[in-house]
Amino acid sequence: MRGLPDAPLLSTDAPEDGRAVWLEAGDGRRLRLAIWPAPGSEARGHVLVLPGRTEWIEKYGQVVAALAASGWGALVLDWRGQGLSDRLSPDARLGHVARFSDYQIDLHAALAAARDLAPGPLPVMAHSMGGCILLRALVEGARPPAVAFSAPMWGLEQPFGLGAGLRIGAALGGPFGRDAAYAPTTGPEYGLISMGFEDNPLTGDRAQFERMKAQLVANPELTIGGPSLRWLAAALVEMRALARAAAPEVPALIGLGGRERIVSARAIRRQAEGWATATLIEYPEAEHELLMERPETRDDFLARALALFAAELGAT
Repeated sequence: MRGLPDAPLLSTDAPEDGRAVWLEAGDGRRLRLAIWPAPGSEARGHVLVLPGRTEWIEKYGQVVAALAASGWGALVLDWRGQGLSDRLSPDARLGHVARFSDYQIDLHAALAAARDLAPGPLPVMAHSMGGCILLRALVEGARPPAVAFSAPMWGLEQPFGLGAGLRIGAALGGPFGRDAAYAPTTGPEYGLISMGFEDNPLTGDRAQFERMKAQLVANPELTIGGPSLRWLAAALVEMRALARAAAPEVPALIGLGGRERIVSARAIRRQAEGWATATLIEYPEAEHELLMERPETRDDFLARALALFAAELGAT
């Protein structure tokens, strides 16, 4: 694909014309990026999809299929430390990053590749951690035509005082390598791989839950567990900084589930209130994964996002 080496693409429920390539980030890390071409003569363009923490490209196969049915191609990125991109710790299950700003290196690499692979305006759809990374890029001047955030990680649900304790612990443990340990209450089996459907905080759709879990069972190399102490402390610092930043002048859709238990609904609402060109839509019965929720939720959110993208691109 235009000089980029091919990478594995494991998806079984995305359009068959997709391919994955290896990118080299600015600091030498190897990243995986997948692209599905915009279909047919009525193609509207491409959407860049930025996943959340622990996620992998293939998880978005049905989202890519829905985009294709509406005339859109897609690019989906594996962030460093997850999916098939380079892992950053000898323990491949550890969700680790040296600095939260390193994710901006990944985003820059993806955008540079997209200029060649999918030239033209590129709206962006970001979930959870991807929403935190995207907001930082917007604050620093990135100007896609429009963006859609699914349950963006602009704050975390956490006990009072935990954030300060984690930042202090990471600072003290850093020189001794102890900040590369799992954050409290987590571990290598933390997350979807060890969850049952009942009372899971991700989705109310059993079929989607079982589909996501089956992908990890079939491809355990895609799995990561809990975050490192450094990742969590760095994320808290980044979210606090973004909460103080001026809202970017970019048209945005922000989706939030009424049963959100992972990211902070309060932080999302506060950010939306100060964003003149953003619209907040809430789904009372939804959990965290709006794009993997019950059909009425995921279809509505996706339709609203694509309507915004089409309007901003001047499409009909």
